[in-house]
Amino acid sequence: MEKRITLPPRDRLWRRGCGFVFGLLFWLGVAHASAMPLNGAWGEASPGDTPQSVLEAYRAGHLQSFDPSMLQQFPRNKFGSWVVIAPQPPWDNEERVLTIYPPPLGPISVVDGAQTHLLSIDDFSAAAHGHGRLAWRIPSTQAASAPILLRLEPAATMSAPIRFRILPWNEYLQRDAQWLVFASACFAVMLAMVLMALFFSLVLRDVTYSWYAGYIVCYALIQGIQTGFVFHPLEWQWLAGRTLLVGSGAVALSVAFASLFMMRFCNLQQHARLLRMPIMALAVGMIQLVLMRCSGITLLIEAAQALLNPLLMLGATLLLVAAIVAAVRGSRQAWFFLAGWTPLLLLTAATSAQVNGALPQLDWLNDASLAGGAFEALVLSLGLADRALSLRQDRDVVQVLADHDPLTHALNRRSWNERASAALASSPARPIALLFLDLDHFKLLNDRHGHNTGDRALVAVASTLGAELRPGDLLGRYGGEEFVALLDGIDSQEAMQVATRLCRRVHRLEIPVRDEEQLLSVSIGVAMRQRGDVLEALIERADQAMYRAKLHGRNRVCLDETAARSARTAAVKHLHVVEKRRDEP
Repeated sequence: MEKRITLPPRDRLWRRGCGFVFGLLFWLGVAHASAMPLNGAWGEASPGDTPQSVLEAYRAGHLQSFDPSMLQQFPRNKFGSWVVIAPQPPWDNEERVLTIYPPPLGPISVVDGAQTHLLSIDDFSAAAHGHGRLAWRIPSTQAASAPILLRLEPAATMSAPIRFRILPWNEYLQRDAQWLVFASACFAVMLAMVLMALFFSLVLRDVTYSWYAGYIVCYALIQGIQTGFVFHPLEWQWLAGRTLLVGSGAVALSVAFASLFMMRFCNLQQHARLLRMPIMALAVGMIQLVLMRCSGITLLIEAAQALLNPLLMLGATLLLVAAIVAAVRGSRQAWFFLAGWTPLLLLTAATSAQVNGALPQLDWLNDASLAGGAFEALVLSLGLADRALSLRQDRDVVQVLADHDPLTHALNRRSWNERASAALASSPARPIALLFLDLDHFKLLNDRHGHNTGDRALVAVASTLGAELRPGDLLGRYGGEEFVALLDGIDSQEAMQVATRLCRRVHRLEIPVRDEEQLLSVSIGVAMRQRGDVLEALIERADQAMYRAKLHGRNRVCLDETAARSARTAAVKHLHVVEKRRDEP
């Protein structure tokens, strides 16, 4: 029989996903609470600048003011930029920490009197670096009201918006631990989804899951670099000095893997064929950008860097449009893709706008992107699990169709032979009976009333036999009007009783034909497994017993001569005649 596969309740899955998201948002709210009030000022650096001259320019009001608690983007130039952070009252002389979030890819110098401290997210010697932010432990000898002078060193790329805060040391440690729990949970979810996808890929031999795993790995690597998680606490020192190369390569490969995954996952070949080629071209183009970035040729590297962000936004939009089209045209998996991809796309758009100076108050977008990645991994993994169940269901249906007779739904001859042979081999000492059943006068029924009537008769007989036999008995259609049944664990007397009951039940069947009822009957031969028997020998003896039942008048049961251990007299002795209906002549 066809297996029924029950999918997990969707409302429960969505409740769990929403609970996870709200939990992450709670951590975000805790981690980004207000801190000590600050004022800030900045100016572009020049060759003749000194810390003293910059501080004098600050006191004279020649620097541009900004709010350090809001995200601020500083321009890229070959000399860098000066930043002054001035704590505001009320001042507290307890131990404090200056934090810079999100951690920029370029280094930042902190001028402490005559000393200069270099802060970098890939600096593994800095003991105070927090998880997800740069941190500088302010010396206890420095007055609480003293301004802090920073220099943003020249970088190869435009600096992302950053925010400055000064926190008490104990509060900093608490928030640092909270962020670590939050980020670890997000990365753990993504890692779990990767392992699940690889497992499905190996078991189902479906490359779709491999593309998904590659996409999640690349996205996790991007978030790990942007948040500094791969440096602190993972301590991946091999990434030091390669951050820009690895990060840009991961971005391009994530889009390529997402494109390949989406094509197969949403079945664009069927639901959005015209969009399949542009998405394939996008995947190939992103791989080309990676090759250009790794070529070592300056012109190719600059071209790849310039094309990356435009292609990223174009590709994300293209995937979204393709998913919408596929969903509208009936792709079930496309809805999962939209549910996971749309929030991440919105976060990406908001982050891009923030890089261009918009939304400075949304300082939680980086952490939200990390949470969005975990949420997307969960949603798409649900979609992959749904796909796996659908594939399994389809495979089960195909298997059922391959193993069962399409008319009667009993096992077909090939499948019955395989299972019967396996049953004989698995229990060599147990008694086994084989029943060979043949409908009486079936050819005459077909000739008089047509094949449709004959088909109805076969269906009715198969249904009756299946209802009377035990769940573990093997019933199959052997050919035309012939059926076979293998009964495990019963002796000859029990087998004859079962066969007699089947014969009587079939004889009670009435097939409506025009204005009359067509009566049915069946002849059954019973053979018991003997030592050394193979399936073919057992079938042959049961077939011979069935023919003897027909010779003795049909509508009866006959035990094979070998089991009866006698000649014709013994065979007659073991002949069971089914009672006749009252209306029969």
